[in-house]
Amino acid sequence: MSPAELAEQVLAAPPRLGMTRLVCVDGPAGSGKTTFAGRLTAALEGAELLHMDDLYSGWTLTGAVARLSAGVLRPLAEGRPGCYHRYDWAAGRFGAEPVAVPVAEVLVVEGCGSSPRALDAWTTLRIWVEAPPAVRLTRGLTRDGAVLEPEWRAWQRTEAAEFAREDTRARADVRVDGAAPCPTGAIAASD
Repeated sequence: MSPAELAEQVLAAPPRLGMTRLVCVDGPAGSGKTTFAGRLTAALEGAELLHMDDLYSGWTLTGAVARLSAGVLRPLAEGRPGCYHRYDWAAGRFGAEPVAVPVAEVLVVEGCGSSPRALDAWTTLRIWVEAPPAVRLTRGLTRDGAVLEPEWRAWQRTEAAEFAREDTRARADVRVDGAAPCPTGAIAASD
C-alpha cells in the first residue's frame, strides 16, 4: 500500500473530530513513526502533523495525552483551532509561546502513546509502526547520541508498559514494518 492509497482511505472516512479526521501513528521509539507520518502527511495535502515529542514533559508519557486532548483535540472537536506549548528538550521546560493547530481536514498525531483508548471516539485511523528492538535502539542513539542510552533504555520500558496497558498494537487498524526494505514512499505491512 502506498501513502497515497492510505491517504485515500483516510479521506473516504467521515471525520470524527469535528470536521477533522484524526490519524494516530503510534509505536515504539525508533521504529520509523516520524518518517512514516511525514510521508502520509505529504500524501494528505494540507494535513497538519503534530509530534508527541513536543507534548512530553521530558522522558515521560505522563500528561502528554491530557495536554493533547485539552489544548488541541477538544477545540478541534468544537470546530475551533487548538494550540499547545512545545516542550524544549534542551531547556527542560515547555516554551512560553503557544503553537497553533488550525482546523484541518486531517490531523496526523505521531509518537509513542498517541493512540490510547481515551481518543478512540475521535480517531479515524490508528497506525502501528514497529521494528526490532536493536534497530530502534541503534536509530535512537545515532540520532540522540550514545550519552542518552540510559534514558533510551528506560523509555523502552516505559513505552512497553504503556503499549501493554492500552493493547496498542492489537487495536491498530494498520500495522507497518518500519524496518522492512521497501520502495521509496511505500508502506510495508506488518503481521
